[in-house]
Amino acid sequence: MKNHKINELVRALKSFSTEQEANAAVAILLKPDNRDLDVLFVKRAENPRDPWSGQIALPGGKSSPKDRSLKDTVFREVLEETGINLLERCRFLGVIPALRSRLHPEIRILPFIFLLQHEPIIRLNINELERYYWIPIKDLIVNERVTRLKPGIRPAFIIGDIKIWGLTYRILKAFFNALGVSRRRNRVSSI
Repeated sequence: MKNHKINELVRALKSFSTEQEANAAVAILLKPDNRDLDVLFVKRAENPRDPWSGQIALPGGKSSPKDRSLKDTVFREVLEETGINLLERCRFLGVIPALRSRLHPEIRILPFIFLLQHEPIIRLNINELERYYWIPIKDLIVNERVTRLKPGIRPAFIIGDIKIWGLTYRILKAFFNALGVSRRRNRVSSI
């Protein structure tokens, strides 16, 4: 990916401030791949106590009292969940505005965007995650659909058997909107 494209991306994002009201953080981890950027997604482990059990998500989680800021939260959560140390060979690009969880409205999530400047070795925390996927941004954009899920018909990015919907879908849409990239949803896919 060309440096001028990365600089355009940085200009489209906001800088991090401790005033941004949120109590959780996720990471949109970007990895250059030929002429595109791939995004890291994780599949959450099945857990009856997890409201997002089994869903495709971005690495991250709630802040802890030991975290000095949400940036500390995202560093800690990504390291705990994937083994990726964002302090090494990663470039922080910015944030997009925080989003509120519809399932748990008391949770506000601040998405942080990072550019990985290496091929990371991923070591999943098997207590929290089952799998991971690298998906090119262009594949997400062209595969935006609506799909039938247990809670009804929902907008989603559908790549093969991977369905990215709910909060993760909304975070990606906000990220793409910040970049000025989007595509209208079409076709209904069923489970």
